[in-house]
Amino acid sequence: MGDKEGAEPGTGRPRSLRLDSLCSEDELLEEGGEAGPHNGGSGWSDRDPSPHPPAPPGSGSMEGPAAAPPSPPIKEGWLDKNPPQGSYIYQRRWVKLDADYLRYFDSEKDAYSKRFIPVSSISRVASVGDQKFEVVTNNRNFVFRAESDGDRNEWMRTLQQMAEERKGRAPEGTSLSPTATEGAPDPADKSGFLELRGFKHKLFVAVAGDKVFLYKNAEDYRLGIGITYIEMNVGNVKEVDRRGFDLTTPYRTFSFLADSEPEKAEWVEAMQQAIAAALSNWEVAERIWAVEPNRFCADCGSPQPDWASINLCLVICKRCAGEHRGLGPGITKVRSLKMDRKVWTEELIELFCQLGNAVGNRFWAANVPPSEAIGPSSSSGDRRRFLLAKYREGKYRRYHPLFGNQQELDRALCVAVTTGDLAETQALLFCGAGASCPTGDPQCPTPLALARRSGQRLQMEFLLQNKTSEAPRLEVGGSEEKPYWVPPPSVTHNGFLYKTPSMAKPVGERKGQEEFSRRWCALQDGVLSYYESDRNAVPNGEIKVEEMVCLVNNPPHAHGFESTFEVYTESERLYLFGSESPDSAREWLKSIAKSFVHPRAEELLALDFERLGRLHYKGGLNLERAKEGWFALAGSALHLSCPDGERQEPLQLRKLQELSIQGDNEVLVLVERRRTLYIQGERKLDFLGWVHAIQKAAGSAGDTLSEQQLTEADVPLLVDRCIDYITQCGLTSEGIYRKSGQNSKTTSLLEVLRRDARSVRLKEGEHQVDDVANTLKRFFRDLGDGLFTGRWGQDWLRATALEDEEEKIGEYRRLLDTLPTVNRATLKALINHLFRVQLFSGENQMNTHNLAIVFGPTLFQTDGKDYKAGRVVEDLISHYVKIFNVNDQEMKKQQDEIMAIMKMREAASSGKQQAGDFICTVYLEEKKTEAEQHVKIPATMTAEELTFEILDRRKIVMKEKDYWSCFEVNEREEAERPLHYSEKVLPILHCLGTESYLVVKKQMSMENMLIYLASRVGDCKHGMMKFREERNLLGLGLSTGFHDRYFILNHTCLRLYKEVRSHKPEKEWPVRNLKVYLGIKKKLRPPTCWGFTVFYENEKHEKQQWYLCCDTQADLREWFATFLHVQNGGALWPSERCKTRASRSPQDARLGTVSLIPLRGSESEMRNSVAACATDPLTLLRNV
Repeated sequence: MGDKEGAEPGTGRPRSLRLDSLCSEDELLEEGGEAGPHNGGSGWSDRDPSPHPPAPPGSGSMEGPAAAPPSPPIKEGWLDKNPPQGSYIYQRRWVKLDADYLRYFDSEKDAYSKRFIPVSSISRVASVGDQKFEVVTNNRNFVFRAESDGDRNEWMRTLQQMAEERKGRAPEGTSLSPTATEGAPDPADKSGFLELRGFKHKLFVAVAGDKVFLYKNAEDYRLGIGITYIEMNVGNVKEVDRRGFDLTTPYRTFSFLADSEPEKAEWVEAMQQAIAAALSNWEVAERIWAVEPNRFCADCGSPQPDWASINLCLVICKRCAGEHRGLGPGITKVRSLKMDRKVWTEELIELFCQLGNAVGNRFWAANVPPSEAIGPSSSSGDRRRFLLAKYREGKYRRYHPLFGNQQELDRALCVAVTTGDLAETQALLFCGAGASCPTGDPQCPTPLALARRSGQRLQMEFLLQNKTSEAPRLEVGGSEEKPYWVPPPSVTHNGFLYKTPSMAKPVGERKGQEEFSRRWCALQDGVLSYYESDRNAVPNGEIKVEEMVCLVNNPPHAHGFESTFEVYTESERLYLFGSESPDSAREWLKSIAKSFVHPRAEELLALDFERLGRLHYKGGLNLERAKEGWFALAGSALHLSCPDGERQEPLQLRKLQELSIQGDNEVLVLVERRRTLYIQGERKLDFLGWVHAIQKAAGSAGDTLSEQQLTEADVPLLVDRCIDYITQCGLTSEGIYRKSGQNSKTTSLLEVLRRDARSVRLKEGEHQVDDVANTLKRFFRDLGDGLFTGRWGQDWLRATALEDEEEKIGEYRRLLDTLPTVNRATLKALINHLFRVQLFSGENQMNTHNLAIVFGPTLFQTDGKDYKAGRVVEDLISHYVKIFNVNDQEMKKQQDEIMAIMKMREAASSGKQQAGDFICTVYLEEKKTEAEQHVKIPATMTAEELTFEILDRRKIVMKEKDYWSCFEVNEREEAERPLHYSEKVLPILHCLGTESYLVVKKQMSMENMLIYLASRVGDCKHGMMKFREERNLLGLGLSTGFHDRYFILNHTCLRLYKEVRSHKPEKEWPVRNLKVYLGIKKKLRPPTCWGFTVFYENEKHEKQQWYLCCDTQADLREWFATFLHVQNGGALWPSERCKTRASRSPQDARLGTVSLIPLRGSESEMRNSVAACATDPLTLLRNV
């Protein structure tokens, strides 16, 4: 960033954002007025990602929740609007109705309207035919057209109801006119004509209360019908030149020009007073605090809470207010006691004085267990969990006696609102009564009308505040937090920092203090500027917040100052700042983060992040196009906020199954629990920083168990690697664990495994069994806090003194439950392994007692003199099944694995296996022991040849209509795929997981599919199917179930459309990259039993998975037949079965029932393992 970067030529001030004009030509022509500029760069920005304004730029508060948004829309949607001059000319407009105004916009993303009509000025709403309706005011009529009669009627009903309710309430002073006409508010503080850059003629501007209103002319001002208004709680006024001044908001800059310098000074003063009026209101806080319980937070008890939930009538502290916002406006509406003056009507203040925290908590917190309550020092996570349970689920509320009887609840509410019993109304509403339930009284159809007729002002206010509130609900399986956000404040912060010159490459070495220069820095209006000193008016340089891509919080003393942080920009520049105070650095980090992070990702701001920024990534259904998301690295967790705002579970980096870089360091691949995330390096500078930081966070961070790289089962990967290797290669090794390996090799191996066990592959021949065994023992001996932990270790030793075996086992089980999760999982994995080792004591000479002698002192980290340590280990091995609750199925699996290992090693030692052959188990018709066949698979064997091989062995004669095929069965997905007769078997075997196998059986639907293909016309297939995507790492999928979609399948691709009438496909996949399986797993609750599971893998090996359901079995056959037809060039079944097959060497009977599965490793290693298996078949075994 150079000096004055991004400045307006000749002015030195930031450029205004520009898109379309506020008033388009057709709008200005409605009354023959002047036309504003149409594009051309002379208009000003009217695009805003959110309808909720942020906190004021000049508030000085950088930690509190954002300022209150405007009144929430009661109804909004697209309508066609007709200008008076042209009855056949309609413009499509986004229309919003709130408690004060009917406004329309060019787009739903616009922050400022093209026209607003005060609700209080609407006299009636009338239908004018053809889906049209007319909004009639005292002086003008507005004609709108809806998409249907039903939509029109709904708009009319809502508008008429709001107009009637508005007339029954005192005006809030939010619309303007100095006259006494209906809908006119109090006189303006300052009004008159101003020039606005981008318009040929002057606009009439009025400052009233905490808003600035824009009108086309003085007549519109008199009528109260204007263009737009600006909430001054997000405004900031700056003088530009002799007559000019800027009103800056987060969405645009309004550049005004007054007639004279004194006139400009008056306008600036009036607008500054409006900002002050919007930001301060101590009177409200003092009146509400006058009630004793309201002086403490209703949730955590913090003193002097200055925020409130206006629909729950509770006073809350700043920290709890932030968590309340996350619940969404349907649960709680958060406002400030001091800043949101317009919200605090006299009725609402009285409501808080009568209800408030005392009455509210008698209802909401009637049954809070002490163990679940929170306090002023509780963490954000604890607060979030407590507030979810308290308000969304209503877990602690006092249930009304009528709870569960909707009709009686509604009837009781209609009675309660006519009385002064506000507590009863509160209990009824939040136990399920409808705020707008029918009353049965034509004169007063709603509870609000009943309250008005009875003169119950506070009941009316309470009903209005809760008109859209949701009743608490307990959700099965837990509740996902609804995505809801409020834009962060336009942060203002300044102070001295130390800065180095900007860099174009990562900081390679430590920077000393002498390399930093002291600079006065100011963060304001979306720009971080740095000056020579605090007396300079012109900055040395500036960094636009919109160009920031990454913010890094360096470890303490990483450079010459105690605290430093880095800012990366899109222009591939790195800025390094330092601070002498950690508190100061923390405030700067918080302020910068709030200003540049998108509002949808605001939950990332609560993290103690090391790195925060935006990156492009791929995930979900569409891997063809990258999306931009916000990432935060905190500890060993990588948090992600998606473009749609959906909250995601963080990625636990130490549990990654794969961490690799593809394509010339351009894509970082993260795989966890079969889910994959591809992070792309759009910018080299900050991407390299992310890669190094993620790699470091994914490694082991210390010497305790919880700081190690972990498997999915929470076992340290180092332990898992060693146990697996010894299980495969050392179960029969004499003196295993008693004999010591070479000390140098043990030290070297332990160091490599500690650094990154994920990248280490222990291979027979390269690593000796005793070296690996010694590495495992040394790891446990050097472990920080030990396996049994310093807190509980002595309790384990004391348990050996118990004489009754059952009592001792019970005590061991109790102590096992007290261990941390990782310690408990690791102990079970180790004892399971030692249990296997002692089963081979005849060969390895290591029975239970011998193993206990070795591992007792190791695990308890003693000198070996205390026999109790060995006794504990001996007891754990001897009573392994009881202490760890091992069921029969798990025991059988272990026994089968041991048998497979021994048989395979015997086969390997025989030396009779042919090079290039792969031995696997194939089943005939179903998976059971008596149906097993063990077949050598040459590289050239096809599915047809394998089928004949199995049938020949069982002497089964194939008849004319018997369609025998080889199927790939995936047990985990509960799906199967018939292999094409020409498909090679060996590549499929290399890709099979532990839950997949091959089976030869009849393909019952083949004849019907052949008949269908012979009778149809054309190669295409189209129709409706129910679609669901598998949730990936990012949680992006159609998690709510199956959805109707329209599909077209031709010889090249499969296209997905949202509906039949859609012209453009949402998704498109090449057919050659699809694998289609019959069946869908039951836990997904498919709507029919006729479905597919589809796997897609592109050329970059990026994978997706989704599900399709058909309405009938015939549809299923037709779709599947078409898939097979287009994928195999129409050759579904061979025209003539080959009657002669090549002879094969006889099966080696010694292999028994062994099922050989490729060893875990890189894909290239597995693809090249055919030749290797001839010399070492054990490398093919993994997780039998």
